[in-house]
Amino acid sequence: MNIQFKKGVLEMCVLSLLKQGDKYGYELADTVGRQIDISEGSIYPLLKRLKNEGYFEVYLKESPTGPARKYYRLTAKGIDMQESLEKEWYEFSHSVDRVLGGGQK
Repeated sequence: MNIQFKKGVLEMCVLSLLKQGDKYGYELADTVGRQIDISEGSIYPLLKRLKNEGYFEVYLKESPTGPARKYYRLTAKGIDMQESLEKEWYEFSHSVDRVLGGGQK
């Protein structure tokens, strides 16, 4: 898949997964990676940037199988951003579908 396609949707995917519930970094990387061919290392710089932009907060939670894990929780700003990106994505993807001949609107 085109690398630019991946970069363009990675932020939306991460925010959408966090909208479903708090998750830790590896869990996010694994979930996205099962659907989109990305390296685990590409998620962590994105998580740091999104945290710095105020889209989620971070907290530690004890793990039954090892050290405490860093979990990510969406803030109200993050929820707003996710909803905005999702709306833009659907509008954009429907437009592309029409150009490609797949949509009849």
